[in-house]
Amino acid sequence: MSETPKGRPESFVCQECGGPFTVSGQILGRYPGWKPKTCFKCKNGKGKAGSREENLPVASVLARHTAGPKDGVFTDGAADPNPGPGGWGAVRVVGDRVIAEDCGHEPHTTNNRMELIALVAGCRLVPRGTPAILYTDSMLCVNTLTKWAEGWEARGWRRKDGPIKNLELVQELYLTLRSRPELEVRWVAAHSGIRWNEYADALATAYRRKVR
Repeated sequence: MSETPKGRPESFVCQECGGPFTVSGQILGRYPGWKPKTCFKCKNGKGKAGSREENLPVASVLARHTAGPKDGVFTDGAADPNPGPGGWGAVRVVGDRVIAEDCGHEPHTTNNRMELIALVAGCRLVPRGTPAILYTDSMLCVNTLTKWAEGWEARGWRRKDGPIKNLELVQELYLTLRSRPELEVRWVAAHSGIRWNEYADALATAYRRKVR
């Protein structure tokens, strides 16, 4: 993107869907000091929190989807509206078969909090010393745990531009992953037909349905 008369465009990370987005220098120039927290899709209700269209039970997910990794731990969180009622889900698979799973819900929460709780639950599904990849479709969670948490810890668990949301969960996850190097957090695209990510989504949204 080329430079505008008002300055250069800047890149940000959406605090709702965790995806990157860019704001033009022209717009930023109108609001000095403004740092947008959500991308335009999430702001308009079209981001990840509003894109869970299938709302399928796990049996339907297994019948419909076959793509993606066959081993690992897949986690997901949901809140609709955001904030509002929400749920989380985690499933561990080996050889395309479910080894363990867990899910839960809260009456009032946020999408990001549910994503973090799902990762906490996912870690607990893996016996200590067993290598595993933890898949999440939240880039915000991945960046938090792999890029930002180390600096926050060095500053006494403080951010330069404000408090850390869901601090107790961030701390628990970061310390767990640091003490368990056999676990790796990796991003996976949401709602792209990846079987076990869709399955984790079905667990996370089970609170909305009579059938899980």
